[in-house]
This record gives sequence, structure tokens and C-alpha cells, in this order.
Amino acid sequence: MQDTTIQPIPTIIAGLDRNQDDFDYTMTELGELVQAAGMTVAASVTQRADHADPATYFGKGKVEEMAAQARAADVPLIVVNSDLTPSQTRNLEKITKLSVMDRTELILRIFSSRARTREAKLQVAIAQEEYALPRVHPSANPLDQQGGGRGASGGGATANRGAGETQLELDKRVIRKRITHMRAELKEIMRAQATRRDRRIHQALPSVALVGYTNAGKSTMMNGMLAQYGVTDKQVEVKNQLFATLDTSVRQLQLPNHRHFLLSDTVGFVSHLPHHLVESFKATLAEARDADLLIQVVDFADPHYRQMMATTEETLAAIGVKDVPMLTVYNKADLRAGVNFPEREGMTMTLSAQDPASITLLGQTLDELLYKDYVRTSLLVPFTQGEIVNYLRDNAEVVSEHYTDDGTAITAVLSPIDRGRFARFQQAQVPSTK
Repeated sequence: MQDTTIQPIPTIIAGLDRNQDDFDYTMTELGELVQAAGMTVAASVTQRADHADPATYFGKGKVEEMAAQARAADVPLIVVNSDLTPSQTRNLEKITKLSVMDRTELILRIFSSRARTREAKLQVAIAQEEYALPRVHPSANPLDQQGGGRGASGGGATANRGAGETQLELDKRVIRKRITHMRAELKEIMRAQATRRDRRIHQALPSVALVGYTNAGKSTMMNGMLAQYGVTDKQVEVKNQLFATLDTSVRQLQLPNHRHFLLSDTVGFVSHLPHHLVESFKATLAEARDADLLIQVVDFADPHYRQMMATTEETLAAIGVKDVPMLTVYNKADLRAGVNFPEREGMTMTLSAQDPASITLLGQTLDELLYKDYVRTSLLVPFTQGEIVNYLRDNAEVVSEHYTDDGTAITAVLSPIDRGRFARFQQAQVPSTK
């Protein structure tokens, strides 16, 4: 029987070492990205140089070496560990007779294959179109130009061209039009999400956002929290692959003392994340900008975890996340020998998201950090407004409750928003005791 299994495409990964501190790390990561795209690394080629060749990025000799190596190994694709200009890509393909892909195009392809919701698909498609726009190449015929004079009824597609508009200009106009339409659709989706987010803020629920490098264990941590403090049938998908999560998932959790909060799982980061993607995913990452607390999840088992942390913090700054308190969680401690966990020191924790004791300590830490401004407050609620008592029973830690001639006397630990909302019923208040 004939084997119909589709074999992954072999590639050569290539990088220009200009004495960057993170060069080896980014080359290793490029290999992981190639695998995440469903391809394999047949060989790795590097060149040391002070600057890139403006025409071919690599020097002439290195380009010829790569081409010969690819032919010998029957490799059809070279993936470059940097962004190439459109002319560099074309020149490399012309010289090597191979397909050439830069780092940005590779990441865009991975994102495209992972996108599931309409929102994610639009964000990736916009980034892809913006990447493609400067790479639209004129046809081989330099005289391919339409003169004016045709009416609306004449000549099919050419009727859409203005006077003297080249095919190149028409192609770019079509791409810009698609980008405009997609942005308009995405704006409507974002408007609906902003409305839901405002509604949650009005409910006075604290919000926590998981952020960090791709495949650091954010989704596993969210599912661990859901298992202890939420509902198991609302767990998020977990896969051991880069960029398994492109959409922000928001879940409501309840700590043992009836304190509720929102937990968001956001898209993971990677070094040199394409500018187009950062811009497109700014809206998705609004959950991080609006959070009361960020949890940076760090893959403590990865030898490059410090570079990953730096990338995370740089990306957060790029999307406008600032002045949000951050709890740094060193995850996957179970994969490192001699590391004690779970442990906490200030705003730093060491744990394993797959360890129930670690999740318990994380829950206790969130209880302390999220509710430090909560105050034990005594209210006297008239019998005619029993819905307020019901709200407090469901959404606050009720310390005591009894009936009087004038209504229900209830003492509960309240958020600043709820204290303001129910100020007219207050009798006295003291700081919350843990």
C-alpha cells in the first residue's frame, strides 16, 4: 500500500550574528518556531558580520554555500532569523532558486494556523496584509499600465483603475481596502468586548491577567485555578506547543471566603514579535491593560527564562501596559532539581501549575493582594431592599447577619466600590481581618 503520510517540509535556518547577546537563543527559538509551523530543521547556517548586506542580507559566499547545502539535502526552503526587506527576499530567492521566508512571515503563518475565533482570524489577517503590502511586486512588464478613458461599462477589472494606474497600484489599493474592511469588523467585535468588560468592572470584581512567554504554562495554571476555585467544565485548551492560545479567555473564580475575581489567559509572547502582530493584538490584550494584577508566568525550567522575562516586559510596555502590579510566578519548578516549591517571597512565587499545593498557595496570595483594600462594613438594609442582602450573600464575605425592627443588620467585607454603592446603609466600618 502506498504511504500517503504528508512529510514535514525540511528547512535550513539561517542567521546573521552581529554580536547580539541573544543570538544563540534566538536561533534556538527559530528552530522551535519552524517545528511549531509543522516543518523540520535540516541544517543551521550562521555568518558573523558587522552589518547585513543591503542586497542579499548575507554575504555572497554564504548565500552560495546555503544554496549548495540545500540542493545536496533536497531542502526547498530557507528561513532567516530576522526581518528581510522585500528586495532581499527576492534577491535571495533568485540566487538560490529556493523559497525564502523571514522570521515575521514564519510567525504570521503559525498565528494563522492557530487562529480559531473570528476575532483572532481578523487580527492575524490584518497583520498578514500589512506585511504583504510593501512586498507587492510589479509585473515583469514595465509597460503594464492602464490609460484613462474607459467608461464604467468597459473592460472588466480594468474599469476599476484610474487614469494611469498600474497593476501594482491597483493591487495595493485592493489590499488597503481589505485592511480597512477588516479593521471595521474587528472594531465592532472589540466594542462588544469592551461593553462586557465595562459590565464586569461595574460588578466590582477584581481582575487578574496571566501574561508571559508562549508555552510557559499560563493555560495550565488557569485550569489548575479553575479546578480548585471555579468550574471544571470551563477549562481552557492546553497544548504543548507555541502559541496554542491566541484568544483571551476570561473565567470567574470564587475563593473559599466567597470572594470572586476574574482570571484572564492571554496570548503568549516571543522574542522579536512582529510589529504588525503587536499592533493587531493590542485590543485582545486590553484585559492585561485593565487588570488589577498581572501574573507573569515564567518557564523556570527553560535555561533562557531570563530572556523570556525581558521579552515579556518589553512587549507589555509596547502594548501600553504600565503601572499594573505584577506577581512573578516561576512555573515548572518540578522540572528543576533541588528547587523547593511552592514558596513565596513578596511578589515572587516558585511553584508548579500541576501541583495542587502550589495552586492553593497561589489562591491565598491572590486573596491577600486583591483584597487588601477591602473593609469590614456593617450595614442596616431595609426589608424592602432584600435584593441587596442577596447580593452581599452571593458576592461578599458575610461575617454576621441578623434581623432588627428596622431591617437586616449585616456585616460583610466590602470592596471600595461596594462601600460607595451601599454608603447610605452603613453603620460603622473597621479594617478587614484575614
